[in-house]
Amino acid sequence: MVAKTVLVTGGAGYIGSHTVLQLLLAGYKAVVVDNLDNSSEIAVHRVRDLAAQFGDNLSFHKVDLRDKAALEQIFASTKFDAVIHFAGLKAVGESVQKPLLYFNNNLIGTITLLEVMAAHECKKLVFSSSATVYGWPKEVPCTEEFPLSAMNPYGRTKLIIEDICRDIYRAESDWKIILLRYFNPVGAHSSGNIGEDPRGIPNNLMPFVQQVAVGRRPALTVFGNDYNTVDGTGVRDYIHVVDLADGHIAAVRKLDDSDIGCEVYNLGTGKGTSVLEMVRAFEKASGKKIPLVMAGRRPGDAEIVYASTEKAERELKWKAKYGIDEMCRDQWNWASKNPFGYESQPQESTN
Repeated sequence: MVAKTVLVTGGAGYIGSHTVLQLLLAGYKAVVVDNLDNSSEIAVHRVRDLAAQFGDNLSFHKVDLRDKAALEQIFASTKFDAVIHFAGLKAVGESVQKPLLYFNNNLIGTITLLEVMAAHECKKLVFSSSATVYGWPKEVPCTEEFPLSAMNPYGRTKLIIEDICRDIYRAESDWKIILLRYFNPVGAHSSGNIGEDPRGIPNNLMPFVQQVAVGRRPALTVFGNDYNTVDGTGVRDYIHVVDLADGHIAAVRKLDDSDIGCEVYNLGTGKGTSVLEMVRAFEKASGKKIPLVMAGRRPGDAEIVYASTEKAERELKWKAKYGIDEMCRDQWNWASKNPFGYESQPQESTN
């Protein structure tokens, strides 16, 4: 049997790199396209090493998706069985300050990709969407049928891309598209060799906690401790990044079903965990005390958001295996081995 070849955009990023590794281990060939805007080529090299004898099935191109000529060249030289599309900017706060940057990068990059895919008769796509498309849901758990709304430009790009995908499928029914709505990816590969390495100040809870634990930041700011939750802090659905990566493998396999059109699946654990519960689990895993600073609620933050995962379990035959203890254990393993991420030392003190 000839190995299938999957193009992975944004494959040097946090979720992308873990997914590329799982693809290789599952016997696929992976071609990574990434502009390295918020990622590191070191991640690609480490994935190749972790994949051992399957590492030869990985190739990398430093290309921006908006560079249509470069993308055309890649498609002209390789026949792809499917595309997993991660590439995009993803900081909510930045998107509010720089909406045009987000629309230009995320929308034009995706449209260019879809045009090139169509021109080369590659019509199988797994798209990395987000639970942000639910806005602030009025009830939980979130099912795939919930009404959709975007609360910020980042979320709007995800929603618009979902709509583009639905419209393409309506126009041309030979497309097969799976939209995966992630909840809150955390953790790292158990080797500690690949993990999340955000540039600048982290936007998400766990990279921030990790930076406090290794001494890069003095304390964690908790936004809002007066919610109607178990301990007053916001509740989210945290999912181990390796479980999330495995969800993509399940989705790529599902694209072979004759009856797939344009389908959407939540990827989460179906359980909510509060900010303080997550911090306590990380303290236990790391043996480090995380100093906290309590602050007011952030405008627009929801109280409780978690997924209904029944559809993914039923149709993708996929279910998250790991709990918060494993997430924190693997996150700490990555952080303690790579306190400054993929750079071996802090940028400012290279002497």
